[in-house]
Amino acid sequence: MICKAKEDCTIPELRYGCTTVPLELPSGRTYDTLTCGLETLETSPELSQDRIREALAAPIGARRLRELAKGTSRAVILISDGTRLCPTRLLLPPLLEELMVAGLGDDQIDIVVALGAHRKHTPDELKRLVGAEIYARVRVHNHSAESEDCVYRGTTSLGTPVEINRLVAEAPLRIATGNIEPHAMVGISGGVKALVPGVASKRTIECHHALSLTYKAVPGVPTNPLHLDLEEAERFVPIQFLLNVIVDHDRHVLKAVAGNPAEAHKKGTEFAAGWFTRQVTELYDVVIVSAGGAPKDLQMYQALKALRNAAAFVKPGGALLLVAECPEGMGNGLFQHWIETMGDRRKMTDKLRERFVLGAHKILHVEEVLHRARVFVRSSLPRHLIELLGFYPADDLSATAHALLQDPDTKLALMPFGSLTYPRRQR
Repeated sequence: MICKAKEDCTIPELRYGCTTVPLELPSGRTYDTLTCGLETLETSPELSQDRIREALAAPIGARRLRELAKGTSRAVILISDGTRLCPTRLLLPPLLEELMVAGLGDDQIDIVVALGAHRKHTPDELKRLVGAEIYARVRVHNHSAESEDCVYRGTTSLGTPVEINRLVAEAPLRIATGNIEPHAMVGISGGVKALVPGVASKRTIECHHALSLTYKAVPGVPTNPLHLDLEEAERFVPIQFLLNVIVDHDRHVLKAVAGNPAEAHKKGTEFAAGWFTRQVTELYDVVIVSAGGAPKDLQMYQALKALRNAAAFVKPGGALLLVAECPEGMGNGLFQHWIETMGDRRKMTDKLRERFVLGAHKILHVEEVLHRARVFVRSSLPRHLIELLGFYPADDLSATAHALLQDPDTKLALMPFGSLTYPRRQR
């Protein structure tokens, strides 16, 4: 898509947290817009609910949940944390209805937030995540990644020890929810990721993530060693039923899949990979990218995903301008500690390649981007953190854009939803 600023269209508004920021470009400046292919899909709150219920009524490769759960004494539902786009509040009511028809009462159900190694949620955050009515009815737990709160179930062929949240591991019925989108490290999200890293121990997560130093994935493609490692881990603690959705940046459900974890997820992956990957056909001198607003820009830890996506579309030596509010700062204490205290990034990356450290490993992603382009950041992060990351503060978004676009021949692209627009290259 080609747009001519000011003369032919309005000034672009880029999402920034829960609001937007205007981007005023030089007069007459043309640019390409890099987005995912969702323009023709109809969305509404009513359609979202209908799609979820239709998936539950016709599960893929499995009996309906109300039949599967009959005679079960207890069930646990895994849900995504607040950094994800998954509309958990829409998923839980029909799931609980299915369990109720099967004969399970609210006191026989536990909901566990699959935090992985992310921070735990406050009671108010948990209530917003699941909805006030369900929060008052059903027990909702933050996952703990401490090994003493998990149970060891085996080790994968790639050496990942499978330690799973005790409440989850000991439940007779495990139901996983989540949203499916491409993923830089394991190829695709959703599915078994609710288990590992979702409700795994820090040791499990760190061992699995360390495999990314050896193996690489293609966004949208699950057939890689890292995703296969997750699938093998799930066989030690099987998920009996899956409900996954593919959503846009407004959490509208585009497609829902339910049933057998492997078969339903495979079907959902086909849609997500097609919608959220974009062929890299041209490289640009400057790419201006928004992470897409909340929750994708809650922290720099999450916003880096949009920056990595955008880096695939910029020329070597070009410039990236990231728009990401980051109201929760860096999003990981170790990540921030290393950035603020270690001598230089070369020392950090050398240490990380010698021994993988969960959280601090994001520095490898920073280095990957900086190796390709200069990075400017419009953010609420303290100035010192932006500079210590190796980035340049862009307090005035439009002024920074003007400075980067002084040459009229500079090729520009805007990426309004960088966290959901993944690069796809010819094989």
